[in-house]
Amino acid sequence: MAIQGMNHFTVLASDLDATLRFYCDLLGLRAGARPPFDFPGAWLYCGDTAVLHVIAGRALPPSPAGVIDHMAFSASGLAATVARLRLHQVEYALRRLPGDGTWQLFFNDPDGAKVELDFDAAEPAPEPTSA
Repeated sequence: MAIQGMNHFTVLASDLDATLRFYCDLLGLRAGARPPFDFPGAWLYCGDTAVLHVIAGRALPPSPAGVIDHMAFSASGLAATVARLRLHQVEYALRRLPGDGTWQLFFNDPDGAKVELDFDAAEPAPEPTSA
């Protein structure tokens, strides 16, 4: 047996609608086909792949991360993404990866799950925030 790739992450949501707005409207994933489970939730797609499974209707653990620190996605459009986060008042941290200079954008979803978006090093830096 050998692992062939990452299939998906699963997050628990205290408010399914807010979580769907966050991942679909803000980040650009889309809700798609999901098996007829006997609990509420959604499968969110990037292209043809369900990369994020959302489960609602369960109690959230006291710590949203547990032993998993964050989930990361490849992305494009750094400046536009930062502008959207600012517009929706989502706090974020922007870093450059030592070595190749990949942009790393970190923020939390509505229930505290940490998300990382990685952008090509050649993308221009976003405009600084106005004071």
